[in-house]
Amino acid sequence: MLRLRFIGIRLASLVGLLLVLSAVLFTLQELSGADPVAATIGGNAPPQAVEAARERMGLNRPPLERYLSFVGGLFTGDLGTSFRTHRPVAEDILASLPATMELVVFAFVLALILGILFAVSSMLRWPGSSVFRGLLFVGSTAPTFLLGILGLVVFYKMLDLLPARGRADTDGGPTGFLVLDGIITGNFDLTGSALQHLLLPGLALAVGPALSIGRVLRSSLIDTYGSDYVRTATSKGLDERNILFKHVLRNSVNAALSMSALQLGFMFGGVLLIESVFSWGGLGSYLGASLPVSDFPAVAGVTFVLGALYITVNTAADILQSMADPRIAVS
Repeated sequence: MLRLRFIGIRLASLVGLLLVLSAVLFTLQELSGADPVAATIGGNAPPQAVEAARERMGLNRPPLERYLSFVGGLFTGDLGTSFRTHRPVAEDILASLPATMELVVFAFVLALILGILFAVSSMLRWPGSSVFRGLLFVGSTAPTFLLGILGLVVFYKMLDLLPARGRADTDGGPTGFLVLDGIITGNFDLTGSALQHLLLPGLALAVGPALSIGRVLRSSLIDTYGSDYVRTATSKGLDERNILFKHVLRNSVNAALSMSALQLGFMFGGVLLIESVFSWGGLGSYLGASLPVSDFPAVAGVTFVLGALYITVNTAADILQSMADPRIAVS
């Protein structure tokens, strides 16, 4: 019962946070001064056409009614029409989202791998691990976009090892996730090209989160090593590697899981800058083209989608942690 109550509270918090986000977006829209009518029918339209458009778009209604309509649209997928593309914002986002999601997922997997290597190598004192940890630490101090630029200078300009822009050298497939499309269609040239294009932006996006995850995991490993059952296992003559992987690691992941979810949420913000550096055709590029022309429906739609993803990821992490450790649901 306590676990179900905890899950219910977290789901209610998710809805509440989404409502707060929608209220913030609506308020910013009201304060932005953007004129949807002028953007839709032109600034030189006759007064009669302007008034008809305002009535049709619901702009003459009271603010509360407009807010409720705005919220209803957000929660039903009606994000309005883009002033720039003149298409439904939801369609534009669906077209751009796979590129962003593929990059974020790839970077997150890299961050998990690097974070685990950071923690485990420091515990087992592998040869050369201090150099790896030092490079990860130095890389994490630089802004994400700067890491991307440095990666371009070194691996594209100087060494000519990795591509500089775009998602692949060949056309994609049905899902929009190019690595998956290549596997599904048997086009392994597409898969290889997509992975090559993912490596530089993915690594730039992963370095900072990897250090955060690795530090938390390392701290949990150190705490777990002080447990009685670990001392018992050591006294029985088990070697350090077996103790770490069979007993310590699985009991130390809760804090790292929470940090991983937090870093995954942050990645959805950092990816917008990385996409502009690498000309990645995702939500960052869409948002970058919408901001200069004050395309508020597009900006609000992207913001709401990324915010909803961030909130959902952290809620899911909390629920998974409560399932793994029932004590969390009690606290």
